[in-house]
Amino acid sequence: MKGFDGNKTLMPLDPDKSPFEGAHPILLQIVDSLPSGPKAVIVNYKKQDVIEATRGLDLTYCDQPSLNGTGGALIVSRPFLEGIDSAGLIITMGDVPFVKRETYLKLVNNLNEKSLVVLGFRPESKKQYGVLEIDGKEVRKIIEWEYWRAYPAERQKNLRVCNSGIYAARKDALLRYLPVLASMPHGVKKTINGKAIEVEEYFITDLVEYMYEDGLQVGYVIAEDEHEVMGVDDLDALLRAQEIFRAGAVT
Repeated sequence: MKGFDGNKTLMPLDPDKSPFEGAHPILLQIVDSLPSGPKAVIVNYKKQDVIEATRGLDLTYCDQPSLNGTGGALIVSRPFLEGIDSAGLIITMGDVPFVKRETYLKLVNNLNEKSLVVLGFRPESKKQYGVLEIDGKEVRKIIEWEYWRAYPAERQKNLRVCNSGIYAARKDALLRYLPVLASMPHGVKKTINGKAIEVEEYFITDLVEYMYEDGLQVGYVIAEDEHEVMGVDDLDALLRAQEIFRAGAVT
């Protein structure tokens, strides 16, 4: 993140001398809010800092050798997933600190009828969020901004629910589809050190479409408000998150 050279999951919600120094890292807030059960953290950038900050929390660390997308992070967690005795799983993001435990539990409870459940939200502005294409009570697919921005205005208007990037999944279904996800990378153009290159990335959002097309039920839950699923990806968002934390508006 611009202005911060550490792993942004370790940015403080309780600042001290500067917004980037203080106590109670974002990642600890997330771990504290999750329901009980075995937990893994996907690590890459400054992974030793992450491991040191979370020492004693009984976490498993899964190394993602290259930053190849959210799906790539999920793919490297497969040995952990295969080794745990849990029918339902939560997939959450390391920069979204305020999802409530009751919301996570609501996602998992919906796995009684669904193979995958997406946490959606209805923001005041859809900005550049991915959106859910919904068919009745099921999610057909998640459409990224670069595609839905070209839709006619009326179709855009009907896409009201945005994707938070947080999911619950049945373990058996997820393990069945991880090889499918791994076999279908996307070519993504990036500029690294001033040079334009194409890299392969994997997107968790693809799982929604794969499962739906195969007849598995994919559902969704709506977050209580937009702040619950806010991501901390710039200084303004960090300052807002610290304000929310200071006000005691999270549980």
